[in-house]
Amino acid sequence: MGIYGGTFDPVHHGHLRPALEVMEALALGEVCFVPNGRPPHRDSPGCTAEQRLQMLQAALAGQPGFSIDERELGRAGPSWTVDTLEQIRAEQGARPLCLIMGMDAFLGLPEWHRWQDLLALAHLVVMRRPGWKLPRDTQPGRLLHTNAAASKRDLHQQPAGLVLLQTVTPLDISATRIRALVAAGHSPRFLLPDPVWRLIGQQHYYGMKQ
Repeated sequence: MGIYGGTFDPVHHGHLRPALEVMEALALGEVCFVPNGRPPHRDSPGCTAEQRLQMLQAALAGQPGFSIDERELGRAGPSWTVDTLEQIRAEQGARPLCLIMGMDAFLGLPEWHRWQDLLALAHLVVMRRPGWKLPRDTQPGRLLHTNAAASKRDLHQQPAGLVLLQTVTPLDISATRIRALVAAGHSPRFLLPDPVWRLIGQQHYYGMKQ
């Protein structure tokens, strides 16, 4: 089971395509998208939790293997990933869990709340661009060196504890750029799924002019 957290403000192809590639490459039973309620390391989202969930539901509709976990949206206080993983681990028992993240997030791991506990709860699958190598002289680099999965099959053999770098197609798309385009009266089409773009237009999210 893959677990993919984010603000998804709005969800776009830079989220969706890598998630699909990871699911297929690692033969995951599912990838569960976990929208943040109150992200602790960034500004407040531009859309409400309900609006972001609505866009995520529209984007994932009809895609086999993709699901949504809403637990962080109803949680009071900051959305700490370790709290979510503890709950999912309690529910899933010994099922292997893979926390999917981008390289930027992995490099910033030492700033996460109780980050040292993550590997006791899940494997870490780090999405990287082709040819990119992680510096060894960093805490994340040392974490990879001591906990690297020898192969993708290893992730299925134990419930947690390994780190795997997974190459994905690089898509230079950002939610910040999409919000800026919408606010400026420009179309973000082809950067995000059409159903999400239609919702933004219908509901006038992100300062879209009526």
